[in-house]
Amino acid sequence: MRDLVAGMGYLAKGQKWVARHGRWWGFGMIPALITLVGYIVALVLLSTRADDLAAWATPFADGWGSPWQGLLRGALAAITFGGGLLIALITFTAVTLLVGQPFYESLCEKVDETEGGAPAKPEIPLWRELLISARDSLYVLVRVLAFGILLFACGFIPVVGQTVVPVAGFCVSGFFLVVELSAVALQRRGVPQAERIRLLRRRLPLALGFGVPLILLFLVPLLTVLAMPGAVAGATLLARDLVPVEEDQDGEEDPAAADESGEHPGGAPGEAPYGGGPAFASACPENPYAEPPQVRNPYQGGAEANPYRSAP
Repeated sequence: MRDLVAGMGYLAKGQKWVARHGRWWGFGMIPALITLVGYIVALVLLSTRADDLAAWATPFADGWGSPWQGLLRGALAAITFGGGLLIALITFTAVTLLVGQPFYESLCEKVDETEGGAPAKPEIPLWRELLISARDSLYVLVRVLAFGILLFACGFIPVVGQTVVPVAGFCVSGFFLVVELSAVALQRRGVPQAERIRLLRRRLPLALGFGVPLILLFLVPLLTVLAMPGAVAGATLLARDLVPVEEDQDGEEDPAAADESGEHPGGAPGEAPYGGGPAFASACPENPYAEPPQVRNPYQGGAEANPYRSAP
């Protein structure tokens, strides 16, 4: 329950962060606006061509009389448009993150800088970052579609299909939405996608607390555009919980993680900076990434320290 509330807190803190930094809020909306305009144009073209596509797909119905030909082709046109709309809803976040990779990379970096302890930026070219993001998004999309087919089939089970399945659908969608949104911040920390999914699965209530309310917001296209920058900022704060910034080997805190007064920006020593429980610098049996201060974070550093981060 504590992680569930913490996940909701990260979502709220991300929106508050962009509200305090209005320029970055507008900056972060640019990719979502570009994607939204592109999808609207595509859906308008699909709606105007749906009847022609239905007629092209059913040549055997050319000789049918009224009303059967109209009913068949009208139903097929509606299914075509509905399918296009469903694909747009499923892929909107992934496409926005792909289009906005440079934007959200800068946004994540700014969040890390303002909160203290920004990790070193991976020294890989932009084209490779885009390629990795496209590959990871496709991998997530395949998984979402697989779960969607399974849940669709379960929807025909009496009672269960009308109660459990919709809830499970929101949870699955919320979890993979967090996987997508946290990808930029965790990729900056050198964490590969398979490990990102395992990290979030181990903190499932945290992921669901962040992702499920966001899915409900994203059901409204305009809110998707407005909330996307804050969602990315909140996912960066969440990533700082999952993979904290490393500390020096001598046990002293990284100077970048302290403010001008010398105190940690998140609060007193031993407390998580964003209310997520004990700090990751303290050992925690159920968390394999909790490590003593003298142990370096395996996800930080260059190619030698981090086996997942490729050399430039």
